[in-house]
Amino acid sequence: MTQKRRTFTTDFKKQVVALYENGKSRQDIVSEYELTASALDRWITQFQQSGSFKEKDNRSPEEQELVELRKRNKQLEMEVDIFKASRADHGTKIEVIEKNRHKYSVSAMCKVLQIARSTFYYETEIAAQKEQEKAELEQKLKEEIQMIFNKNRQVYGTRKIKNALFKTGHTVSRRRIGRLMAELGIQSKYAQASYKPMTSPPNEESIQNVLHREFQVDKEMSVLVSDLTYVRVGQYWNYVCFLIDLYNREIVGYSAGERKDAALVQRAFASVKRPLENVKIFHTDRGSEFKNVDIDELLNEFQITRSLSQKGNPYDNAVAEATFKILKTELINGTHFLTLEQLSLELFDYVNWYNNIRSHSTLDYLSPVTYRNLALKKNV
Repeated sequence: MTQKRRTFTTDFKKQVVALYENGKSRQDIVSEYELTASALDRWITQFQQSGSFKEKDNRSPEEQELVELRKRNKQLEMEVDIFKASRADHGTKIEVIEKNRHKYSVSAMCKVLQIARSTFYYETEIAAQKEQEKAELEQKLKEEIQMIFNKNRQVYGTRKIKNALFKTGHTVSRRRIGRLMAELGIQSKYAQASYKPMTSPPNEESIQNVLHREFQVDKEMSVLVSDLTYVRVGQYWNYVCFLIDLYNREIVGYSAGERKDAALVQRAFASVKRPLENVKIFHTDRGSEFKNVDIDELLNEFQITRSLSQKGNPYDNAVAEATFKILKTELINGTHFLTLEQLSLELFDYVNWYNNIRSHSTLDYLSPVTYRNLALKKNV
C-alpha cells in the first residue's frame, strides 16, 4: 500500500524548530515526530535564514532570477508553439488550445489567443456533443447495413448496399460502406474457381446465332436464353437448368435433376407460368442436351426460332453464363446439399428472392419483377 504523504502547517514547523533551538536533540525530534532528518534540517535552515518556510522566501537572488527565467522561458515556448494560430480563424484557435492543453494551461493559451475561457469550454462541449451524435449516426448506419446484408442472403456488396440505402433516404459512399462492413466483419460472397465435372459433345447442327449478342430487348418474354450448371448433391453431381427472359433478366423457368439431358430442359419449360406465344427466339449454347425431338416440337408449336452460340464462344450466351455465376456465388458455393429435394427447395426459395427482391444493376437496381411491373404501368 502506498503511504499517504504528510503535510505540515507553518505552526507545526515553528514548534519543532523551537524544540531544536531549546536543546532537544535532532535524533529525538525525528524519531518522536516521525520526520525525515532532511526535512527537519531544511526547516531549521529556512527559519534561521528568513524566518519563513516558503521556498521563494529562502532563495538567493540568483536562484530567484533563475526561477523567473525558467517561468518566462516556459511562457515563450507556449507563445511560439501557438504563434501561428494567433491570427488564425476562431475554429483553428479552439483546435490549437484543445491539442495543447496537456502541455499548457487553458487560461494562458486563451489569453495569448484572445479567447474567453468560457467560449473555449462551451465550444469544446458542443464539439463533444457533435462527436457523440456522429458516433450514434455511425452506429445506426452500421445497423442498417447489417440489416440489408442479412435480409439479402448476405450476398450484397457495397454497390447494392449503397443503392438500398439510397432508397431509404441515405446517401453514403461505397468507400464508407466498405469501411463499415469491414468494421462489422462482413463481406459479400464472391465467385470461386470451379471444376466442370462433365463434358458432352457439342451440337454440330448448322443453326445460326440469330441473337447476335443483342442482349437488350424491349418486350417481355420475346427472347429466352438458357444454360445448365452442375451442383454437388451428397457424393454426386446434379444439374440445374434456367430459362431467362432477356427483357428483365427474370428466371421464368427452372429445373433440377440428376442428369444433364434434354429432360432437364423440358421440365424447365414445363415450369414456366407465363404464356410462350410471345417468345420469338430461344438461345442456348451448343450443348447436346438442347438437341432433342421433343424440344424441337415444342419450339415448332409456338413458332419459336432456335439460336445457337458459335462453337466454343461463351460470350454469345453471356447473360445465362452471368446468371449462373451469380447463382453459384450467392447460393451454391459454401452450401452442402444432402439430397435433390433439398436442392429443389433451396432453388425454389432462391429464384423467388432473385426475381422479386434482389436488385440488378442492369435494371437500375430494381428487381426483375419490379422492373416488369413498372414498365406495364407506364404502358397503360
